[in-house]
Amino acid sequence: MTAEQRNGAQTPDGGARRLVLLRHAKAEPGGGSVDDVLRPLALNGRRQAVRVGAALRETGLVPERVLCSSALRTRQTWELLAAHLGDVEPDVLVSDGLYAADVADVLDLLRTTDPRVRTLLVVGHEPTMAATASYLADPASDGGALAQVRVGVPTATYSVLESGASWDAWEPQAALLTYVGRPS
Repeated sequence: MTAEQRNGAQTPDGGARRLVLLRHAKAEPGGGSVDDVLRPLALNGRRQAVRVGAALRETGLVPERVLCSSALRTRQTWELLAAHLGDVEPDVLVSDGLYAADVADVLDLLRTTDPRVRTLLVVGHEPTMAATASYLADPASDGGALAQVRVGVPTATYSVLESGASWDAWEPQAALLTYVGRPS
């Protein structure tokens, strides 16, 4: 793969692919009798999810496919943000495996994505979302974005990576990390 393809240049099959890694919005505190996987979004988290949906729409990051952890807070994040993406109906896969996933698990799911998909959204958890962004990011990526994913990201934060490679060929340090955002 050429440096231009790695860093998001057009490919013979139609262009760069964009991966959006989103940490779920703010959830209710853990502990007590509620199982962690069943923790719902807090009121502030609901507002965050709506703002993420609007931000993704405004920046042209509307996904064609979504991989979402089966935890309640990630599903609620997706449902609330999806309502603000416009008239789109992406292919959605809710995965139990994303709840306790590590970087390798996320990459395994990423690599099964149809090559026709240009924008893929993963709604998951920390530290995996930031670790995946850091793992995939080319050292030539945006310095501020790279520094942020290396230390972890707050709730409702999304990282955008681009590469000309097909999903099954994404490799370590081979995608350009172009942005880390958290709508205010």
